[in-house]
Amino acid sequence: MEQVLTIISNLTYVALGLIALWGAFCVILVWNRVAKVRFKNEDAQNEFLDELDEPLEKGDFDAAGEICDANPKAMPQLCLLAIENRKLGFAKVKGLLVERFQRDILTDLEFRINWVNTVIKAAPMIGLFGTVLGMMAAFAKLAGAGNGAAPDPTALANDISFALITTALGLTIAIPLIISLAAINIRIRKMEDLVSSGMTRFMETFKDALKKEN
Repeated sequence: MEQVLTIISNLTYVALGLIALWGAFCVILVWNRVAKVRFKNEDAQNEFLDELDEPLEKGDFDAAGEICDANPKAMPQLCLLAIENRKLGFAKVKGLLVERFQRDILTDLEFRINWVNTVIKAAPMIGLFGTVLGMMAAFAKLAGAGNGAAPDPTALANDISFALITTALGLTIAIPLIISLAAINIRIRKMEDLVSSGMTRFMETFKDALKKEN
């Protein structure tokens, strides 16, 4: 029985290590993804829109498309989608942009964030599982000493130490991830606000350009 508990205890450490690495990987992945699709600030976005306004005001959709195609961020790619589908009409293009932003950007981020949430919930639970194992091992040693012999204090201390360490490790994994996730959610909300304001400005110019083309 003691050997089985030892093996499971070692596996608990391995599980905590793997889940910590996966959580950190997911956080870095989401952070980089948000950085990739959003402009650094409103000034940077306005600079792009100022550049885009010039060909749009002239009705030169090809030049406007080239400007958008050269920029991988969400806002330029949404503008490119609008330009490429301008034959659908203003109302349909507007609905298409909302749908694609939700599906291609927000849903992708939500999927990755769900993994981070899973790690946040799982890490303390695995730590608690280790705590239960440690206490089981300690009580087993106490029960084995029921014939009057004193239990080995070093062995008891090791089992209790394992119980406390796994709990601490689970919390150590979860707490930084909670803080990181809060920071990521703030960045995503700022990105949504930035894209919303940018698309409002772009759609006004785009609508005028469509009237000139027609």
